[in-house]
Amino acid sequence: MRPEGAAPWSQLVNSTVAREARIAMKFLFTAGGSQATVYSVAPLATAARNAGHEILLAADESLAEAAEAIAVPAVSIPGVGGMARARVDALLDLAEDWPPDVVVGGLTYLPGLIAARLEVPYVRQVWDIGPSKRAEQGLRPELERLGLAGFPDPGLLIDTCPPSLRPPLTPTAQPMRCIPRNPQGRLERWMYTRPKGRPRVLITSGTRTSIFSGGSLRHLADELTMMGAEVLIAAPQKAAEELGAELGDVRVGWIPLDVVAPTCDLAVHHGGAATALTFMTAEVPQLIMPQNGYAERIAQAVSSSGAALTLNPQQQEPGQDPAEAIAADCREILSTPRYTQQAQALAKQIVTLPAPSEIVRMIEALTSKTLVAPIS
Repeated sequence: MRPEGAAPWSQLVNSTVAREARIAMKFLFTAGGSQATVYSVAPLATAARNAGHEILLAADESLAEAAEAIAVPAVSIPGVGGMARARVDALLDLAEDWPPDVVVGGLTYLPGLIAARLEVPYVRQVWDIGPSKRAEQGLRPELERLGLAGFPDPGLLIDTCPPSLRPPLTPTAQPMRCIPRNPQGRLERWMYTRPKGRPRVLITSGTRTSIFSGGSLRHLADELTMMGAEVLIAAPQKAAEELGAELGDVRVGWIPLDVVAPTCDLAVHHGGAATALTFMTAEVPQLIMPQNGYAERIAQAVSSSGAALTLNPQQQEPGQDPAEAIAADCREILSTPRYTQQAQALAKQIVTLPAPSEIVRMIEALTSKTLVAPIS
C-alpha cells in the first residue's frame, strides 16, 4: 500500500527517467565477408532496437543464417566478392523501400557512399584490433556515378578494440564496450560451469579456416589431456561429425563462445578479431596461430599486451608435428600466472568502456530526430 500523502506513482516514475521524447529512427546496418561481421554489429543493432528504433541489416546471402541465429532482421544483398555496382544498387533499392535515417557500416567505403548519396549520417564501427583500413574495392567509378567528390568520413567512428591495443597514429575513435554475441541454442550445464580440479582449453578455427591438418588435432587433444586439461573444440556440424569419432572424450561441435568463454583457462585459435575480443572480455589468455596477414596483426597486438602467445607456422622446425609446438605453448601459458593476469587487465579496460546503449544516444545526436520535451 502506498503511504498516505505520497506522490502519485506517475510522478515518481517521471522523476526517475530522462525528460526526453525520442523519435524512432531507422538504422541500416551493413555486413559482409564473414559471420564475425554480423556478430560484431549485433550488440549495437540490438541496443538501437531496445531504444525504440527500427533496425535492418543488409548482409551477404551467405550470412543470412548467422543473422537469423542471433535474431537480427536482415535482407540479402550481393556479396563482397561481387560487383561493387551491384552491391551499391542493391542498397539504394533497399533504401527506396526502407529509407534509413542513419547508415552503419565498417568493412569498406561503400556504406559511406550510400549514406552520402542518401544525405543521412554515416557511422563506422570497427573491431579489427590493430590498424584499421577500409578497402576501396573498385569503388572509385561509383563515386562519379553517384555524383560524389570523394569518400566521406564518418560522422562517428566507433572502435571496440581496448584502447591500449590501438596502435599509435590511428584515427581518433569513440570506444565502445565489446559484448560478445554468438548463435544460441539450448544450453547444457557444462557450457556455463567450470570443470572441477582441472583447466579447460577451448580450440577453434572459426568458420572459414583450419589451423590443423592430418592427425595433429588428435595429437594435440591427447597432449592437453595428459596435462590434465579438459578439451573443447568449437567446430561446424559437418566437421564435428567427422572428428567426433576419433577424438575420444573431447567435446567437439557447436559451442556458444560467449557463454563458454568465461569458464575457460586458455583459448587456442586462428586470430579472428571477434574471437580474440570474446576471450579478452572473458579474461582468458590466448594462443594465436595466425593464418594470414590480418590475423598476424591481431596476434601481434594481443601478444604485445602479455595476454597471449603467437605461434606462426614458419616458426616450426621442418618435419615437426604442429601439435608438439602448440602443446608446449599451452603448457607455458597454463603454468605461468602472468598471462591470466594480463588477460584480466585487458578485461578491466573493456568493461569500463561505454555500452552500446550509450553509443546509440551519440548516434541519435547526429540527426535532427531527437527532441527535448517534458514527459507528460
